[in-house]
Amino acid sequence: MELTAEIAAIRSGAGDSGRLLGEFRRAVLLVPLPDGPDAGLMSAVSGGIRWIYAFTDEEALARFAAARGEANAGREWEYLSILGARLVDAVVPTADRPAGVAVNVADEDGSMFFPPVVGIVPDGSAVDLDRGEVA
Repeated sequence: MELTAEIAAIRSGAGDSGRLLGEFRRAVLLVPLPDGPDAGLMSAVSGGIRWIYAFTDEEALARFAAARGEANAGREWEYLSILGARLVDAVVPTADRPAGVAVNVADEDGSMFFPPVVGIVPDGSAVDLDRGEVA
């Protein structure tokens, strides 16, 4: 099953979180580069979490551009093609704050968030890991 189908299954209540995570890690995702390859990845901060935008295909990215009012602005959207596993294992740990991945955010019934928690991101980047710290 592909990632979009697994997202749909989860959203309908018939999916499996393990399969969802596996499909996410195997999926080639498109991550917009806001101002070219030297500017980093397009993201937003909400609730103290940096959410990296990722899309399952060019059509999903185009819907995001349209939702932002930028679909017909003559702008060509550059993006990075990257495996979901590489995004969470190599990119998330370099973020300036806890980071997760928001997939297909312009698709009301097809979006999915992969938060910075144990099992999704490396333990050192997870916000829910008890590190035994004493206040």
